[in-house]
Amino acid sequence: MMEYCKDVLSYLDSDTSIKILMSLDDLADLVRATCVSRSWRDIVIANGLCKQLCLRMFPQLSRVAFVVELNQNGAKEHAEVGSSYSMEWLSLLREHRVFAYLGRALMSSVAMNCIAKTVGASSTDNFPQESIDNTLEPRDHINGRYYYWSSNGQSNPNVPETLTYELVSPICVITEINIQPFQADFQIGSPIYSAKSVRFKMGHPKASLDATDDEMFVWTYTSPEFPMSKVFNISGLSTGFPLHNFCLIDFLMPDMKNEMWHFHEIDSWSTFFNVNIENRLQKFKLPEPVLCIGGFLQIELLGRIQRQEMDGLLYICVSHVQVLGGSLSPPFNVDILQPSGMFVLKRDQLADHQPVVTSGNESQEISAEQREVRDFQHIVTILSGQALGIVEDEWDEEEFDVDDFDPEYAL
Repeated sequence: MMEYCKDVLSYLDSDTSIKILMSLDDLADLVRATCVSRSWRDIVIANGLCKQLCLRMFPQLSRVAFVVELNQNGAKEHAEVGSSYSMEWLSLLREHRVFAYLGRALMSSVAMNCIAKTVGASSTDNFPQESIDNTLEPRDHINGRYYYWSSNGQSNPNVPETLTYELVSPICVITEINIQPFQADFQIGSPIYSAKSVRFKMGHPKASLDATDDEMFVWTYTSPEFPMSKVFNISGLSTGFPLHNFCLIDFLMPDMKNEMWHFHEIDSWSTFFNVNIENRLQKFKLPEPVLCIGGFLQIELLGRIQRQEMDGLLYICVSHVQVLGGSLSPPFNVDILQPSGMFVLKRDQLADHQPVVTSGNESQEISAEQREVRDFQHIVTILSGQALGIVEDEWDEEEFDVDDFDPEYAL
């Protein structure tokens, strides 16, 4: 049987071999493929397959100009016997290692609140009592004092507002943004000053400090628009239900079905129903995880709903904001190249990313995290060997021993 132990890719042309390896959708499998033989390793590295897989997962990485490895502790990439390393090959090898580590860090980052501090709001009604800093406090009132941000009042319901935050690191994976509108229990009727919808932007500061420049940031990602959740009561019923639940609407008021599709266009909602905005932390999950390069996030609050009885103006107020995701620092960092907007991706070898077990009491979740740690350790071992120029020899039919084959690296 040993005479049939051939490298299967040796029977295929290079394009077909690349397509087969590109079908792997797990960085761990792709890195293990580099240990099968020297030819497999060369295909993966020469074609930047680890980088391509990372780009498929996070398109924001298309702006990487080049990669840098820091603190290599004197490790050198030695030339292999019978071959000569060109500068281009060394660059490809370095890029392979950095993106392989990055891919595993992206997949093993732990959900946390990524807000480091506030930057500013487009307007504030009463500063500092109603400043954006209050949105970092999860409780809306403490010892009789209310914590919230309030915009200036406007007569035009279409005037937007923005809240801008700095994140915990210049490179983060963001998956979800949570917002709780503020309910003014100290006003008659306890109104909730919500926006109609929200949108999110991520990016980095501009290099220019020109005071005439109205926009201080370059936004490299803009999310879809998300409607704020609404409930309504009919004929004084105390039980509310989501506005988008048209099955229940058909049951209770079938004649109003057509009007409900344009419910958000009605100026005086109370003409038809008693409408309220939900006073809870509303979760807005992004369509796909986003790699925030630069470490800044802006929340756009679109459309005003609630008028203040005192002055007849429309306000937007926010009680609390959370930005959920994971930080990739300190193992990874970025330098923005102005004015192109490209960036340098840097990996510090002395600050390896260690996956953290997320909270949860399910044994399956714990075992999954244990597998992540095991996979990550394998990748570290493999890539550390490659950093020193240690590679697998070509398969030798006479020396190949099935009993010595490690199934951990089987595809």
